[in-house]
Amino acid sequence: MSEVLAASAVAGRVDAFQRALLSWFWRERRELPWRGVGDPYATWVSEIMLQQTQVVTVVDYFQRWMARFPDVAALAAANEEEVLEQWSGLGYYRRARFLHRAAKVIVEEHGGELPSTLEGLRTLPGVGPYTAGAIASIAFGLPAPIVDGNVIRVFARLFAIEGDPRSTANQKSFWGLAEALVDPQNPGDFNEALMELGARVCTPRSPACLLCPVREFCAGFASGEPEALPEVARRSAVKPMRAVAVVVTRQGRRGKELLVGPRDAGGLLAGMLEFPTVEREGKRWPKLDEVASLLGMKVVAEEVGELTHVFSHRRLLTRIFAAEVGSEATFADERWRWVPERELSQAAISALTRKIYERSKQLETT
Repeated sequence: MSEVLAASAVAGRVDAFQRALLSWFWRERRELPWRGVGDPYATWVSEIMLQQTQVVTVVDYFQRWMARFPDVAALAAANEEEVLEQWSGLGYYRRARFLHRAAKVIVEEHGGELPSTLEGLRTLPGVGPYTAGAIASIAFGLPAPIVDGNVIRVFARLFAIEGDPRSTANQKSFWGLAEALVDPQNPGDFNEALMELGARVCTPRSPACLLCPVREFCAGFASGEPEALPEVARRSAVKPMRAVAVVVTRQGRRGKELLVGPRDAGGLLAGMLEFPTVEREGKRWPKLDEVASLLGMKVVAEEVGELTHVFSHRRLLTRIFAAEVGSEATFADERWRWVPERELSQAAISALTRKIYERSKQLETT
């Protein structure tokens, strides 16, 4: 048993802690479309979507995804652009690519069925210790531990764990506690209860301690300063970036069309469709001529505004230009293609591209 656990109010009362948490969860849990369906594929998809994304955002994306890719075989058979279209707007697109790659592995190497062991799950692209533990416990009933941001916050307060939560020593403590506490009879519900507790009660700010089902075990509650834990790790500096984007339109056979092309592979938002854009790190603006070089032709463009978009580690300021070309306009580079304006919302575009488009539309009417 973890040294942290042995020195805590939970020591010798693990069964009572488990019962209190599970009773609360069974009474108060939210009805979510991936809960209680008995489908490992659905559990896997939901867990990948929920990484760094709020539940309220994921619900609609999950339902649309399952309607389009109802099983592993359907996902494996899709092309990457179809996958990115379904993910468009959810962010962290690497997750979608991992799902797609892993689906192909599951079909080719596992007969279309997700591996049912921790070791097997860890072999899949994009499946780390947390995701493997979540799938193993929720979908297969294995007493596997999980540690995510919510669990870290709950454990840091329950057991008064100080210091950087990302440190090797603290990570070892969190995983040791998760392994020692998971209920072997109800591992999936127990793990979901921990996450639910962190999301709804033991929140980063203003935790609802008086509503907490396990406050009698909590060192943070006893101290009167639960918000002091976990300690906030120092964030890396956000790097500035500058970009110039041109929204090129024409009147085509399908009505108004917009010119888009895929971003470079391996970079930020790799493979997502965007308007012709040049980006640069730092605070020096790219030149409009650099966009013309991408297109292989000059365009007459008018500046219509700018916007700021913040990624986890970069702050991108974009100047937006608009240009209209003749219906016969073609481009030598095959990566550029015309998309009807009415179909843009279904295309594999990022939230940034969507914001650029919406800003250009707003300015058209002013």
